[in-house]
Amino acid sequence: MAKLAFLGLGVMGFPMAGHLAAKGHDVCVYNRTIAKAKAWVDQHGGSFAVTPAQAAKGCEIVFACVGNDADLRSITLDKNGAFAAMEKGGIFVDHTTASANIARELYAAAGKASFDFIDAPVSGGQLGAENGVLTVMCGGDSTPYGQVEPVIAAFAKSCKLMGDSGAGQLTKMVNQICIAGLMQGLSEGLHFADKAGLDVERVVEVISKGAAGSWQMENRYKTMITDEFDFGFAVDWMRKDLSICLDEANGNGASLPGTAQIDQYYKDVQNMGGQRWDTSSLIRRLRKLDS
Repeated sequence: MAKLAFLGLGVMGFPMAGHLAAKGHDVCVYNRTIAKAKAWVDQHGGSFAVTPAQAAKGCEIVFACVGNDADLRSITLDKNGAFAAMEKGGIFVDHTTASANIARELYAAAGKASFDFIDAPVSGGQLGAENGVLTVMCGGDSTPYGQVEPVIAAFAKSCKLMGDSGAGQLTKMVNQICIAGLMQGLSEGLHFADKAGLDVERVVEVISKGAAGSWQMENRYKTMITDEFDFGFAVDWMRKDLSICLDEANGNGASLPGTAQIDQYYKDVQNMGGQRWDTSSLIRRLRKLDS
């Protein structure tokens, strides 16, 4: 069992840290809102810290899951950031969905201070975090990865080293590009079925068994039919992730016309008041266009 820290107790981090504690690790948590950290300790035991540096002190592995590049810089590089207190030979594992550039920047900073950095964004959403079945895609060096992989298994069904620093974030970008296309296709398909006068549930029952089947279809079609959108990853966060994808594509020359268009569709959803609706709410945009 290891002495660990977990920085960031949002909808993902709170249950992820809980799974680590359930495995018997000594976990110290940090959150910008101290009340959330206290609530976590009340539920899972362990301890909480009032700064990232205090949480990281003496830890073998420090995990983080925050909002974006700026949040990540704040908890790592600020005066009271975790990097100021990391142990030599320690490992910092970042589960934030962020840019590949920040991953490489923090990897370099960690190396200068004689500890390791792994970028390790996750897929599976809040439900995957709560059930401990996330998919984790990692970038960094193989030796520290080998050390953290069995610890990550507390909240993951799959964890893989994808390449050098930044490769985890790049893989997560591929994931988000694919999800955006799937959600738009599913929205159009269900909308078309409804307009054609078909029994939409019967349609899905048939086509989900064939090549059109997907996780999104299986887990979101019912709530899409009933026009409910409080069941997963929020539109605001999807736009943040797609912005990262499009920025990276501008740098590497990849053409992403579909992703760019769907990003604008999600902007339309935001303008409808859907900032916190889940990503399947693209179908509500189509219904509005036809109303």
